[in-house]
Amino acid sequence: MGAQLRVYKRRIRSVTATKKITKAMEMIAASRVVKAQRKVAASTPYATELTRAVTAVGTGSNTKHPLTTEVENPVRAAVLLLTSDRGLAGAFNSNAIKAAEQLTERLESEGKQVDTYIVGRRGVAHYNFRERKIAESFTGFTDEPSYADAKKVAAPLIEAIEKDTAEGGVDELHIVFTEFVSMMTQTALDARLLPLRLEEVAEEVSPKGEILPLYDFEPSAEDVLDALLPRYVESRIYNALLQSAASKHAATRRAMKSATDNAGELINTLSRLANAARQAEITQEISEIVGGASALADATAGSDR
Repeated sequence: MGAQLRVYKRRIRSVTATKKITKAMEMIAASRVVKAQRKVAASTPYATELTRAVTAVGTGSNTKHPLTTEVENPVRAAVLLLTSDRGLAGAFNSNAIKAAEQLTERLESEGKQVDTYIVGRRGVAHYNFRERKIAESFTGFTDEPSYADAKKVAAPLIEAIEKDTAEGGVDELHIVFTEFVSMMTQTALDARLLPLRLEEVAEEVSPKGEILPLYDFEPSAEDVLDALLPRYVESRIYNALLQSAASKHAATRRAMKSATDNAGELINTLSRLANAARQAEITQEISEIVGGASALADATAGSDR
């Protein structure tokens, strides 16, 4: 019994140490998600207004531009998948990867060749393990992305959208990321960044049928769109990176809280087993003492006779 009691106590110490770690990780994630929420709230108005300006320029001119003009028969598309560098976030990465795979299947079923760009070590590891081709990958900044990181990610995508498909360019640009809805809800989404669906975007950025402003283009609408293209892509990617970061921290907090609660329940279970083992050991010792005393009494009585 003594050996079994030592095993239980050793396991309790081990689980207690793990519980302290998961509790600390939960608190760190909780502090980080608040900062990430603030960044999302600060970047969203800029991305919305920039999209609104691009939509107004696109609807107010007849210029054919990669930003606003759809190709009649698109043959190639780029998909940007946003994952995290670290795990311990529940189904956060697997949901984003699943959404990207479904989007890729849909695009391929439409006869389009898909180039995959990935942010985050988890997504890169998933595709490398399955020996799937990756056009370009970016890692090391998913927990706290900056606008410079968004520019680095956007650069090859902008270059690809500006090239002809015969030269390795793409006709469409899609993004898969996790939208932060609340501390309890994060949703993996896919969206088409380029070319813009002007009618749909106009409804999103202009509530209740608000009329978009008219612009005078100087020197031309094409030059304005050329200037807006990189800023639009960068701002949308930056906002998506922030959304994914906030979602990841929220998922980590939820996963670590669940792990901490499970560790507490396991400690209680092991404590009950240890107490039962200790009681059984004490009972056995008492039984041995009583038995020894009875035997000694019987031997003493026999010698007196």
